[in-house]
Amino acid sequence: MLTDTIYGLVGQAQNVATVHRIYNLKKRNPEKPCIILIGNTNTLAEFSITLSTEQQEKLTEFWPFDSAQGKPEAVSIIFDCEDESFAYLHRGTKTLAFRLPVLADLQNLINKTGPLIAPSANPEGLPPATNIEEAKKYFGGLVDFYLDGGTAEGKASKVIRLHKDGTVDILRA
Repeated sequence: MLTDTIYGLVGQAQNVATVHRIYNLKKRNPEKPCIILIGNTNTLAEFSITLSTEQQEKLTEFWPFDSAQGKPEAVSIIFDCEDESFAYLHRGTKTLAFRLPVLADLQNLINKTGPLIAPSANPEGLPPATNIEEAKKYFGGLVDFYLDGGTAEGKASKVIRLHKDGTVDILRA
C-alpha cells in the first residue's frame, strides 16, 4: 500500500500475530521497531503514551498540519513506552515511533482500521518498492492483497525523538 511517503507492508499494530507476520515477510531485524501510523493524536494513549505539557506544546510544531504553511513534512515521532505489553512493538527499546499521516484520506482510513504498522515494502537490505510491480516481485503471493497507488515519489519520513522535557533529537532528516 502506498502510504503518504513510500510503499509499505501494512497491518494492524495491535494484532501481535500480524506484526510478527510482517517481520517474517520482510526478514526484518527483530530488534528494529516499526513506525506506527495513527489517525489522530488521541490514539497515543492506547499505547500507554502519556505526554508531558512540554511534549504537548512541542508536538503542535509537527502535528497536525497547517496546509497554509506550505507542503507539510511527514514526521515520525519517537516517544518513551515502558509498557511491556507493547514489547512486540518496541522490541526492547522501550520506545515507540508514531506518524500522523499528512494525507487526510489516510488518517480517515486509519481511524476506521485502527493503528497500522507500515514498514517499507521491501525485504531487509533491499531498496523499497516504488510501485506495485516491484512489491509483487519481492513478496509475490505472500501478501494478502496489494493496493496500487501508482509510483511512489515520496521519501521516508523525518524521524525525531521527543523527550519528556520537550527537547528534540533529529534521528533522520
